[in-house]
Amino acid sequence: MTTITTTATMKEDKQLLVLTHLSQLLDFVTGIGGFIVPLVLWLTKKDEIIGMNEQGKAILNFRISMFIYAIICIPLMLILIGFVGFFIIGFCYLIFPISNAIKVSNGKEPNYPFSIEFIK
Repeated sequence: MTTITTTATMKEDKQLLVLTHLSQLLDFVTGIGGFIVPLVLWLTKKDEIIGMNEQGKAILNFRISMFIYAIICIPLMLILIGFVGFFIIGFCYLIFPISNAIKVSNGKEPNYPFSIEFIK
C-alpha cells in the first residue's frame, strides 16, 4: 500500500531546516554526528516539513561527496597536495553549513557546491 503526501498536510518549519544544516557542525565535536543527525532528521521529517526532502538530500550528498574527497586526499598527502585538500575540505565543512543555514532562515534556496548527486 502506498501513501501519497500532499503539501496540504505538510507544514513549514524554517527552524528545523536551519537546525538540520547546522547539525553538520557536530563533526567538529563528535566525529560522525554531523552525518548521523541530518540523516535521522531527514528520514523522520521528510514527509512532514516542506523542503526537508530536497534539503536533506542535498546535505547528505554534500557529506558523502566531502568524505570521498577526503579519502582521495589521503594518498595525495605523499606529494603534499593532500594537506591542501584537507584544508579546503575542512573549510567547506565549516562554511557551507553555516551559509546555507542563513540562506534557509532568509527563505532562500541553499546550495552545496562540489556535491555529487548520490541520493536523488
